[in-house]
Amino acid sequence: MALAVTALVFTLLLPPAGLALSVFAFVMAVRDLRLLNRARQGIGMATGAVVLSTLAFVLGAATTAFQLYFSAELNAYTECRKGAGTVAAQQQCSDQLMRAFEDKLGMAWPAGVPAPA
Repeated sequence: MALAVTALVFTLLLPPAGLALSVFAFVMAVRDLRLLNRARQGIGMATGAVVLSTLAFVLGAATTAFQLYFSAELNAYTECRKGAGTVAAQQQCSDQLMRAFEDKLGMAWPAGVPAPA
């Protein structure tokens, strides 16, 4: 269970590492689940570990795919923010990122979603 929780935390901080750790946590949780089933002991923690490691894997895969697909846009935004010394310049970087997302996705930025700050 601790390994699955660690995988979930790593997924939020460093998605590729969390992705790898979630696979390891899933394998360990399934192994523990089988051993506990054979020994006729409680399987609650092992089941929770399977669920958490699966959730960490899905989140890690989605986040990693997002970062890879939008890597050029995110790198341009990071470089723009490094050179932005004023609030207006930072807002211009956010607007530039929104336009880049719109161009790549082929649809308008949703009205209710705030721009990155």
